[in-house]
Amino acid sequence: MANQHPIVEYTSQASWAMIEDKFSPYAKETLAKLIKFYEEEILPARNLAHAQLPTDEVQRWKTVIPVIEELKGKAKKLGLWNLFLSKAHYPEYGVPLTNLEYAVMAELLGRAGHMAPEVVNCSAPDTGNMEVLAKYGSPEQQKKWLVPLLNGEIRSAFAMTEKHVSSSDATNIRTSIRREGNEIVINGHKWWISGAGDPRTKLHIVMGKSDPDNKSSYNQQSVVLVPTDTPGITIVRPMRVFGYDDAPEGHCEIIYENVRVPLSNLVLGWGRGFEIIQGRLGPGRIHHCMRAIGAASEALDTMLRRVTDPSRKTFGKYLHEHGAVIAEIAKSRAEIEGARMLVLSAALQIDKYQAKGALKEIGIAKFVVPSMALGVVDRAIQAFGAEGVCQDQGLAKAWAGLRTLRIADGPDAVHIQQVGQRELKRAPGLVKKATALAQREKAAFDKAGIKKSHL
Repeated sequence: MANQHPIVEYTSQASWAMIEDKFSPYAKETLAKLIKFYEEEILPARNLAHAQLPTDEVQRWKTVIPVIEELKGKAKKLGLWNLFLSKAHYPEYGVPLTNLEYAVMAELLGRAGHMAPEVVNCSAPDTGNMEVLAKYGSPEQQKKWLVPLLNGEIRSAFAMTEKHVSSSDATNIRTSIRREGNEIVINGHKWWISGAGDPRTKLHIVMGKSDPDNKSSYNQQSVVLVPTDTPGITIVRPMRVFGYDDAPEGHCEIIYENVRVPLSNLVLGWGRGFEIIQGRLGPGRIHHCMRAIGAASEALDTMLRRVTDPSRKTFGKYLHEHGAVIAEIAKSRAEIEGARMLVLSAALQIDKYQAKGALKEIGIAKFVVPSMALGVVDRAIQAFGAEGVCQDQGLAKAWAGLRTLRIADGPDAVHIQQVGQRELKRAPGLVKKATALAQREKAAFDKAGIKKSHL
């Protein structure tokens, strides 16, 4: 098809046809530029980035990967920077892209794992932290922390999950945040704090309990900005995800012991923690889903190359000529297409009503997309046999990350519960409609002089 946008090669003609008219000329141009950068700069550097990370258990946590820093400079010059931050919601700091437009870009970036989003300053947890500061931060906080994050000069961590409680219910959080004069004192034990191991990380955004006796369990928490060089912060260890440490960013266990910061480091106000995390997690969840679809698409492409490789014939046949491989390919394609529609729908809802008005769509995507992507990756692993679970392919690492996503930013069960509860709220209206219909139906039977029989 003449003048077809290059994104069609990475998504599908049908999905692009549905959303093309919602893309501004700037967005189409930026997307085309991103695809070119992805193909010519990011993909050739993936293995180099891995090779530049030392295997030494100490040095890998002190390393800033050279090729990533080099590509960040190139991306910034091309204007491929902070693509996630929509000007519609953040006029002072955002870029002229909608969440829908960014959704397609994030899917592309998700094909190359953690590296690609970082190169364009669109990687978690920085994206969510930048949104917190842009939306809730004071002018002083924005100048000190948001601007360097937007410039890619520093990185950050979000400290919420705790070791000794069930943190999927954030009201359980025990970390103490209390005021002493003009200071805030923090004591707590956190873990799975992504980004905390990075030598570039200069800020922790910490959530804790500041008013445990408040009658409302949703007004007991506050959020505080904690510089990483503040005395009392101890990084206990990096956690491993199915054996992967995700260095240099990592996911760390941290103890905050009598950590003192100025009162001005409080975000938004006392007791506003839940409001802040809900504003942060909504867009973050959908960003994860966008990238997960890209990871699934890359896995399917990898599988297609494998099953059509003549050097991998068994018993005289291509792998795709055996058993149910064709059906597995078709299933993967169908699931990817369906999941993409879910994510695009959620992104469109966020654009129209912000994250709070898109909670149902975000929740559905959050428990559907990671499981879908896991299934696609698993089928690709099966096509590779033993090679699929080793370090020679990226499938095992992709699977580990996607499996973790079913827990991160709220486990599947929580999102399923919330979506189910929203559906149940429709029941009274449905019963009312059914009752009215039954009355109209009875009137119709009575008028016709026919006795209605129960079928």
